[in-house]
Amino acid sequence: MSITRSIVVGCGAYLPANVVTNADLAKRIETSDEWITERTGIKKRHMVVDGEVTSDLAVHAAKRALDMAHMQPDELDLIVVATTTPDETFPSTATKVQARLGMTRGAAFDVQAVCSGFIYALSVADNFIRCGQAKAVLVIGAETMSRILDWNDRGTCVLFGDGAGAVVLRAAPGEGSNADRGILNTKLFSDGRMHDLLYTDGGVSSTGTAGHLRMQGREVFKHAVTNIAAAIEASTQEAGITPADIDWFIPHQANQRILDGTARKLSIRPERVVSTVSEHGNTSAASVPLALCVAVEDGRIKRGDLVLLEAMGGGFTWGAALLRW
Repeated sequence: MSITRSIVVGCGAYLPANVVTNADLAKRIETSDEWITERTGIKKRHMVVDGEVTSDLAVHAAKRALDMAHMQPDELDLIVVATTTPDETFPSTATKVQARLGMTRGAAFDVQAVCSGFIYALSVADNFIRCGQAKAVLVIGAETMSRILDWNDRGTCVLFGDGAGAVVLRAAPGEGSNADRGILNTKLFSDGRMHDLLYTDGGVSSTGTAGHLRMQGREVFKHAVTNIAAAIEASTQEAGITPADIDWFIPHQANQRILDGTARKLSIRPERVVSTVSEHGNTSAASVPLALCVAVEDGRIKRGDLVLLEAMGGGFTWGAALLRW
């Protein structure tokens, strides 16, 4: 059976130049490198400076992804940006990226699913391609999480950083089997009852402010391992494979303990899990494409490899995407 697949033809990543180490944070709040590293695995993160906004990071990552794809912006039909920290309430960050890239055709919009945002955006883009509404799509995860942190809350402010990652998808024919290149399936989930475990205490129609991030860490950890494992199992079961068949797992880079716990639960070998959390912390919707780009650029991910992306974020939202590189 002939079907249309969404093939990744380019990826790009960008981290702000401003590096903040655990030692830097220890000068600002009551914490230490040892405390942060032991509980999270994070050693440093990148943060924007005054004047830098989410679209700045997104544009840098987008240009690198387009360069790898050997494409011009006007070859794109659609831009989907996953972000929790848009430049403005409106218009969308995606339209700002569209303008700055010089793309004068097609459409652009944002998707908001917090840390799961890139998986959600990838699923949206894949469906546009599968149904024939687009042939080339730029998918970006970009965040300036430092703008919504409470610097008096050491349980959360040490976890997050800023960054952006992007991929370019192109339509290509497939045979409908797992041997096809491209996205094989995406699985999305949410449970709004978990709101109080991870949220911001502000919003446009509630307080008129962006608010600060609030999290019940232990509860989030417990749900994260369970939900992420369930998403991975749903994806692999649909594809008729097991986690052992996956060449590379690209998880949301939230906390090394969550990565390790999920790997143990599914008997995934640690060397098959791409971890970059020590280098940039939790960058929310940007973390999955950032980790993906690292593994592509260093040569770990090769043509034909089976790759599984997964994430969980506030809402709760969670999901997985299975693709052949």
